[in-house]
Amino acid sequence: MLLKDLVKPFASSRTLKYVALLALAMGLYSCLAVWKEFSYYRDFGDMPSDIHAAFSLVLGALLVFRTNTAYARWWEARTLWGGLVNASRNFAIKVTTLTDLPASDLAMIQRNMIAFPIALRNHLRDGFDAILHIDDEISGVNWQHLPTGLVRELYAVIARGYAARKIDGDVLRTLDNELARLMDICGGCERIHRTRIVRSYRVFARQCVMLFLLTLPWGIAHDFGWWAIPITTIIAYFMLGLEIVAEHVEEPFGLDEDDLDLDGICRKIRESLEEIFDQHRRSEPVQLAEY
Repeated sequence: MLLKDLVKPFASSRTLKYVALLALAMGLYSCLAVWKEFSYYRDFGDMPSDIHAAFSLVLGALLVFRTNTAYARWWEARTLWGGLVNASRNFAIKVTTLTDLPASDLAMIQRNMIAFPIALRNHLRDGFDAILHIDDEISGVNWQHLPTGLVRELYAVIARGYAARKIDGDVLRTLDNELARLMDICGGCERIHRTRIVRSYRVFARQCVMLFLLTLPWGIAHDFGWWAIPITTIIAYFMLGLEIVAEHVEEPFGLDEDDLDLDGICRKIRESLEEIFDQHRRSEPVQLAEY
């Protein structure tokens, strides 16, 4: 089982394959340092291995901070999308249970609520998915920021229901809280998407990793001989892996294997909303018991 967990990821993960290739390249590069130790030039270019021992402490702290910062962005994005699932369900339950809106308005609400996570996903990926079309009769305007347009139409439906006395003031405030959460979630996702980790820091981290790896075999070849090749390869695999994975994780809305499964979350929201609205259409209005 342990062997399977160690070998299987190399066959299924594009990221790990890429990291492994880079590590192998560093292993081939370390052959130069080992060859030097057994050649006429063995006394040229030697450096004490203690330098790398001290440098590794600084580099380790740098990589830990880099990885933690990237993962914090990924986890915050997952928390926001989990909140979107909850807000969508809560709004659907409340609007079907606490209001007396006509079937046409509920159908429009269902459609816009299903479209919202898809529109947000496409917005965060800077693209447009052909499966999402908003008719003129629903959107009214060709919105550049489609998530805003969808929520605006939801507010318009709720406002009409309130004006027609289909929704009372307390329910209106409850529904407003859920709709406001949708835009808060949208804003939080945009902040993560548009504000990456400072470029200078990312470049600095890469420079430190590459400087360490390029000088490592020349510092350990004298002490370890041919063992410097596998040692360099293994160290390069983990150091380059931490940097590359952090690079992928800090952008959680894309299509990489380490990104969030936004397509799956959108499907889950659709399934939940369809079940809530279908149950409402099949059931009679809830009668409160008299005491």
